[in-house]
Amino acid sequence: MFMLNRFQKIFFLVSLLIFNVGIIFSQTTKIRGKIIDASTNEPLPFVNISFKGTQIGTITDFNGDYFLETRTPSDSLIFSYLGFKPKTFGVQKMRYQELNVKMESDNINLGEVIVLPGENPAHILLDKIITNKEINDPDRLTSYQYEVYSKIEIDVNNLDEEYKNQRVFKNFQFIFDYVDTSAITGKSYLPVFISETLSDYYFNRNPRGEKEEIKASKISGLTNESVSQLTGNLYQNINIYNNYINIFEKGFISPVANFGKAYYKYYLVDSMYLDNQWCYQISFKPKRKQEPTFTGDFWVHDTTFAIKKVQVRIAKDANINLVNDLVASYEYERVNNLVWFMKKENIFVDFNLSDKQVGFFGKKTTSYKNIVIEPKLKDDIFKLSQNIILDDSIYHKSDEFWRVARHEEISKKEEAIYTMVDSIREVPVFKTFTDLIMMFYTGYKVFGNFEFGPYYTMYSFNDLEGNRFRLGGRTSNAFSTKIMFDGFLAYGTKDQKFKYGGGFVYLFSVLPKNGFGASYKYDVEQLGQSQNAFMEDNILSSVLRRNPNNKLSMVSQIDCHYEKEWFQGFSNKISFSHRTLTPTRFISFDKIVSNETVSIENLTTSELTLSTHFAYKEKILTGKFERTSLGTKYPVLNLHLTAGIKDFFGSDYHYEKINFNIRHWFNVNPFGYFKYLVDVGKIFGNIPYPLLQLHEGNETYAFDEYSFNMMNYYEFVSDQYISLDMEHHFEGFFLNHFPLLRKLKWREVVSTKILYGTLRDENRNILIFPEPLDGLSKPYMEAGVGIENILKLIRIDALWRLSYLDNPDIPKFGIRAGLQFTF
Repeated sequence: MFMLNRFQKIFFLVSLLIFNVGIIFSQTTKIRGKIIDASTNEPLPFVNISFKGTQIGTITDFNGDYFLETRTPSDSLIFSYLGFKPKTFGVQKMRYQELNVKMESDNINLGEVIVLPGENPAHILLDKIITNKEINDPDRLTSYQYEVYSKIEIDVNNLDEEYKNQRVFKNFQFIFDYVDTSAITGKSYLPVFISETLSDYYFNRNPRGEKEEIKASKISGLTNESVSQLTGNLYQNINIYNNYINIFEKGFISPVANFGKAYYKYYLVDSMYLDNQWCYQISFKPKRKQEPTFTGDFWVHDTTFAIKKVQVRIAKDANINLVNDLVASYEYERVNNLVWFMKKENIFVDFNLSDKQVGFFGKKTTSYKNIVIEPKLKDDIFKLSQNIILDDSIYHKSDEFWRVARHEEISKKEEAIYTMVDSIREVPVFKTFTDLIMMFYTGYKVFGNFEFGPYYTMYSFNDLEGNRFRLGGRTSNAFSTKIMFDGFLAYGTKDQKFKYGGGFVYLFSVLPKNGFGASYKYDVEQLGQSQNAFMEDNILSSVLRRNPNNKLSMVSQIDCHYEKEWFQGFSNKISFSHRTLTPTRFISFDKIVSNETVSIENLTTSELTLSTHFAYKEKILTGKFERTSLGTKYPVLNLHLTAGIKDFFGSDYHYEKINFNIRHWFNVNPFGYFKYLVDVGKIFGNIPYPLLQLHEGNETYAFDEYSFNMMNYYEFVSDQYISLDMEHHFEGFFLNHFPLLRKLKWREVVSTKILYGTLRDENRNILIFPEPLDGLSKPYMEAGVGIENILKLIRIDALWRLSYLDNPDIPKFGIRAGLQFTF
């Protein structure tokens, strides 16, 4: 626990440097509290609370709690509730305050009231909302455009006095002068990041096209293109009219879902004019615990039955990781007196492992102006290759530009960029903390223009090399942001051979990616290993093995490539590879000549490959040389066309290969989500087994999503094949119904993998197959059940092999474990 707390302190300080923070100062009035019955001390739900003389207000929730946050308060707050005496309290403007209220009965004797059985009036309004969805849902529109302003803020929270007095903060006490308190949670917080983005957005349904042109961006001193894209509007649309609302890729049931009555209780609590439109207020809460539901309220227009305003808060016991709280509000306006459209949205998220530990707040405010419905959009708007358009000029807008362009005014204090980072950078302990965090994340230790690593490959062991020692590194961004060199040198104590390699990558542009590179290596390699597995020289590959690591081959390889990203999610890569495979004492290359066994010294190939990647609306985080895909809700397609060129640089074989795969995931609400991977391939020509498709086995105890976890290396080979991987993640759908298991927030997963392939005799007879390598005479199958989200990071699967059970030295049943994080 000590180490965890110390890591949190380090991470807090490093956050200030990584985000190059701009601190913003509180200029809002924040009030939170609880309202109870003075005579019974029971909480009072649905109490009306409003600033005197304004329409700014709220109601208490089912526990009597409330919060208010505004820039334009009056000097007093009014509390009113049927059957109780109204109360008025003075408030301090531009301050955080807690105001708990005891309301007293007005002791008025009401006349006799006869209650007759009938339908809940809230249900009547809900039915009207559902009936009119097709008319009021903005998604029905064929085209529209608008200007959108988005502001995102990240805060470090739970900064109590004990935390502030820790030794690690001795030289940084001045930063705590800027701590504020959240009206929603009551937690103290310190802003560490703020971004503002102004964009024009265009949408057309048929033919489908969308485009966001980012006109200005201000990101706490950062000018990273991918951060600008992700803080834009394109990926953040939420539609309250959908039956399910996706939050962190989880399907939460909308309070106006067609089947909402099965999950929520509804209450009609008020009615009043909002923007000169008469509206009814309905509050709702979940019927059951730990389902993906909300609490909150919404206002519905009395004539069109459109949602005018809605506020939702995720249920406290919802099965979602790291998110202690989430509050979102949406306001709609009627455009041209015909169509309802989003006017403003606010999202607040509290990220914490627990209420007592340091975590983060994430806040997003988005507003929409200049909305045009069914505009005549020019075709050239959608002909540009990028869905999101930006250039360097967006980062250099003047203060006067922002003063005019912002949709809502912010104070001078909020515009100020805090300068404490420059002072912190010079403190030696802070530099050390920064280096440790970055080394843990990247695997490399930075020394000026050079990065040493990866640290997890410095030592490993296997049966061929014995103890393996490796030194490697690459140039850092301080050396160049256009070109990167890397290299390594390794030595095995058993085979007493040096291995080595090096290469470079040059980029013409980062977004879209456009660059080329070349590399050479002489090293050991495990043929038939998935790209997702631990590499041979990763220490975890050595430690977690379940079989002797003796099926390695020696590879000498030259690679050259050019990659062009046409637009985000669509790219081509053309590459040339010259490989020489050399047998080892464990894996030999033998053939039969005149009834005698003859050993082959090596196999040499020269290959030209064209690869195509397509992922519609793929989200990507981009560094200067590395990028991380955040995925997409649409299918991801990859196509690889390879030609082997005989006699080119000594190549021994002529052949062609084609490989196509598609992977996709989608929600199956309320039963979690389903994901699949289909991989098909065919090889034309006659080539020996090391060049065929050696199907991906896994000889470690680590779960590998992209390999056959119950298959050994060198078990099956094909020249024509198809495989299907399927997983269904139930997200706790069953376990949540057991009270003793519900608090653990474990989640169920089931999986199956199926493989079928064929092998022509011409390829079978070129080289002698090592035991037990063979073709597939029937489908290979394995299946499993598992529990994920153990301690929020661990997945454990129980796996059964369902075919080829008589093969030697194979596991029929096994337990595999892995680390994975999902919300």
